[in-house]
Amino acid sequence: MKLAVLACLFALTACLYASVGFGGGSTYTALLITSGMEYTLVPIVALSCNIAVVAGNTIRYSRGNLIPWRKLWPILSVSIPAAWLGGRLNISETLFIGLLAAALLFAGVRLLRSSAPDAAVPRRDIHPGLSGLLGGAIGFYSGLVGIGGGIFLAPILYGLSWGRAKAIAAACSVYILLNSIAGFLGQSMKLADNGKFIEALVFWPLVPAVILGGFIGNTIGLKYISQLWIQRLTGGLILIVAVRLGLQWTGQIF
Repeated sequence: MKLAVLACLFALTACLYASVGFGGGSTYTALLITSGMEYTLVPIVALSCNIAVVAGNTIRYSRGNLIPWRKLWPILSVSIPAAWLGGRLNISETLFIGLLAAALLFAGVRLLRSSAPDAAVPRRDIHPGLSGLLGGAIGFYSGLVGIGGGIFLAPILYGLSWGRAKAIAAACSVYILLNSIAGFLGQSMKLADNGKFIEALVFWPLVPAVILGGFIGNTIGLKYISQLWIQRLTGGLILIVAVRLGLQWTGQIF
């Protein structure tokens, strides 16, 4: 797949994901795999794009004093080193694709089944130990496959009545950003050890593409299109890619 085509697909992905509060790392990763890129290069490129998209969301939430730092730190304190560790580990292509397909399947189903968040959801305090366990598990998985992990964290926080919709969205943006940075550092060190880091730099045009797409998604998408329908459209697209990767993984296993 040509770089120009990838850039257009990445911009569209960023537009869709930014409009529902995520970075798009899972779909960037899937697009890169299906384009034929060597799998060891995929996470660092996807994470670079993820960081570019969610950084703007995080800054906006911070300026609005919407980030619940007190409740978020127990999650981040374990997830950040776990994401770095996951990024440092070398795994086989078969395992990588299998883990990615599973992540996409979860993300697609979650978005298709999502409904408008209840702004009046009661808030509950979660034990710091449980918060750290959840954050660490998601962070490690995310670091392995090159995603931010927000697509896993958000439904868990809603299910636990962790906070109101805006607080959860803000928390997930910070989580995605910091996990993506940690995973990026781990993946970078791994590629540097293998002498492959320079190969990933060829794909730098994808970063401005997702910045543009994310800006459009944030400023236009939510004003003219129902957020619920954007979530479902994104979920459908993700499931298509998940099935394709699942078939590829099955072919490698059997």
